[in-house]
Amino acid sequence: MYIIETENLTKSYGKSRGIINLNLKVNEGEFFGFIGPNGAGKSTTIRTLLGLISPTSGKAEIFGKDISSHKTEILSEIGYMPSEATFYNRMKVREVIEFSAKMRKKNCSAESERLCERLELDTGKRIEELSLGNRKKVSIVCAVQHKPRLCILDEPTSGLDPLMQKEFFDILKELNSEGTTIFLSSHILSEIQKNCSRTAIIKDGKIIATDSVENLSRTNAKRVTIHGINSLPENLNAKSVEKTSDYISFLYSDDIKKLLETASRLPLNDITITEPSLEEIFMHYYEKDGAEI
Repeated sequence: MYIIETENLTKSYGKSRGIINLNLKVNEGEFFGFIGPNGAGKSTTIRTLLGLISPTSGKAEIFGKDISSHKTEILSEIGYMPSEATFYNRMKVREVIEFSAKMRKKNCSAESERLCERLELDTGKRIEELSLGNRKKVSIVCAVQHKPRLCILDEPTSGLDPLMQKEFFDILKELNSEGTTIFLSSHILSEIQKNCSRTAIIKDGKIIATDSVENLSRTNAKRVTIHGINSLPENLNAKSVEKTSDYISFLYSDDIKKLLETASRLPLNDITITEPSLEEIFMHYYEKDGAEI
């Protein structure tokens, strides 16, 4: 069963870009990544899925139910973290967390206490006294304390220090192992690579690739670094060339024998051939709309 399914989902803001003909399918139990830089359409997609804004055209279903006609029912089983956490400043942390649980008509006191301890969150402080990172911790507890069927997380780690980021993803992995579907929106490629099994890449409001992280990372191209030269032969089809006084590095996707034969005639000191990074592959998708490299 698809937990999230969209068909030509579109949100138009007139001259401003929204999302265009999004076709997205997320399986139940997946740890799914949704990746793109700021302004690509990630937050618009999420807000449309949650019914916070209405689509211009197309349709979307969560749990097999239409997002427009079953909004209240759907939201009761979702844990949502917006990119920016905003709460009533004068409320204490414990009051915000209790209020969130009461809105769902659930007693989450045991789970929220456990989460606050793991995240080192002082529940006696008022919201206005908290740093950005601690506000994010409050947002985490409110989003997952009821053990939702689906977590939708929009750029969730900004403001968290590295130790808390690790703890946060440990919490998500535990939820996922218990059956919760995780939908993680991020522009941080390492978060996607470490945690997600499948991902979609969005550019200018359109999805340009959807596949497993492993398949998206698999490419014919290699990162070649040659030490001791200051220019490349014209017959090498080099891409993404980087030059320093010590070496030239580039992406290469032609015949490897041709590369080695050409390199053997160069006055080089050393040569290394490695797999390109996920960052390089991602940038290629953005430059070429998913063409093979």
